[in-house]
Amino acid sequence: PGTLPVGGIESKCPCGVVAVQQALPWARAPAACLNFNCMLILLPVCRNLLSFLRGSIQRCSRSAARQLDRNLTFHKLVAYMIALHTAIHILAHLFNFERFMDAQLDKNDTLQYVLSQIGNGDNRSYLNPIRTKDTNPTYVMFTTIAGLTGVFMTLALILMITSSTEVIRRSYFEVFWFTHHLFVIFFIGLVLHGIGRIVRGQTPTSFQENNPAECEKYYREWGKNGTFCPVPNFAGNPPMTWKWVVGPMFLYLCERVVRFVRSQQKVVITKVVMHPSRTLELQMRMKGFKMEVGQYVFMQCPSISQLEWHPFTLTSAPEEDHFSVHIRIVGDWTEALYKACGGDKTEVQDAWTLPKMAIDGPFGTASEDVFRYEVVMLVGAGIGVTPFASILKSVWYKYVQQNANVFTRKIYFYWLCPETEAFEWFADLLQSLEGQMVEKGLTDFLSCNIYLTRWKESEAAHFTVHHEAENDPITGLKQKTLYGKPNWTTEFNNIAAKHNGAKVGVFLCGPLGLAKTLGKQCRTHSVSGVKFIFNKENF
Repeated sequence: PGTLPVGGIESKCPCGVVAVQQALPWARAPAACLNFNCMLILLPVCRNLLSFLRGSIQRCSRSAARQLDRNLTFHKLVAYMIALHTAIHILAHLFNFERFMDAQLDKNDTLQYVLSQIGNGDNRSYLNPIRTKDTNPTYVMFTTIAGLTGVFMTLALILMITSSTEVIRRSYFEVFWFTHHLFVIFFIGLVLHGIGRIVRGQTPTSFQENNPAECEKYYREWGKNGTFCPVPNFAGNPPMTWKWVVGPMFLYLCERVVRFVRSQQKVVITKVVMHPSRTLELQMRMKGFKMEVGQYVFMQCPSISQLEWHPFTLTSAPEEDHFSVHIRIVGDWTEALYKACGGDKTEVQDAWTLPKMAIDGPFGTASEDVFRYEVVMLVGAGIGVTPFASILKSVWYKYVQQNANVFTRKIYFYWLCPETEAFEWFADLLQSLEGQMVEKGLTDFLSCNIYLTRWKESEAAHFTVHHEAENDPITGLKQKTLYGKPNWTTEFNNIAAKHNGAKVGVFLCGPLGLAKTLGKQCRTHSVSGVKFIFNKENF
């Protein structure tokens, strides 16, 4: 028995038309893949669900928990698959509808023409969605539920994908943020796409009366006296996509409810610090707020925008009575926040003039596992040092104030920065930590390796003059600043030689190029004696 494609979906009918079958699998297979991928696309962005799963799985398998830290990578891969299958699905439909039109216009009394004429009188049992020869596929596209929802879904998908490119996301985050919420239109269209039942198939009763194997060659005599083959009856197939996506949509709805309730809690800004290199530090308090090292929060400032939420890594330690973030002023939203907090004013601001803030979080990251390793490498690039500020502060509290028994025995800290001003806001913490470690006799615990990757000629002369000073002229540390970029092969070889048999946790918050380099070094140097385990923050 043959098949006739209706809207890209195979419909059972007593025919054997090879010409119209060619585009059928190219529409059917991507449609099935779209259902599966649309089921998955929302799960990686359910942050509260992932945090819960990460805490639960971590007790059983640390490697399994690390896979959850790649949620955004998985989200992007699924989105690429949705885009690919959508493109194939649309192209296949274009071929299908062109053949539907040809079947209506066929005057040679062919099987396609006979099938297209079924239901022309009462319109109750038809197969071809193009009902008359006086129309065209474009008209059908914009006058059917499947066509309209398909157009809106495709436009929403194009806007979401194009605005998600790294250039736009980095430079125009607001564009990315707002257009990404077109996913609501996409999912509404997805659920309604099949509700018009444009996909039709032969009914089970008709299939028994008009068996394709027996009646196909008698299509000219269907329904006439003396024939055993009545005219086949067709009915619309019920929509199935909602069964795939209703579960993830419910979970995401619960996620948004949790976020909304949490964002209504009162947040008090206790301190605002303007650091060099246009970096704003906000210290805040919120009832019931508990955090771990390396976690991040989403922040909203209603006076700037009621809709925009931006992620920032927490730079405070769990042991402190407040939580803090360091914000680099690089876009419209951060610039507006900088001014709202008085960054452009010289006088001290009153507390009541500071803007109201809403906080969602905290959410877990790979850095939470840092104290589970005996040896740790922390690598930050520029403002990517922020998650390690939380870790180093926590180290300070554990060793200096509480004398806690920490499993970690050695931390190698690497900070790569292109400008000297960026060191200033972090230098105080490093100086305090370095001094306290000396007093406690723990000078071997923390090894600071700070690299200045770019400098001016005037700065180079100053560095040369003061190079012999006891403290570094840039950071004030006893450990001198290094110039250029680290030789990672040498660094990994030295650490492997010093810690034979240990598991070394490598934590990076930095650009993709550096992540590829460190990932390769971890694989290369993980020999029988030592194992490097790579963990990357989203940067």
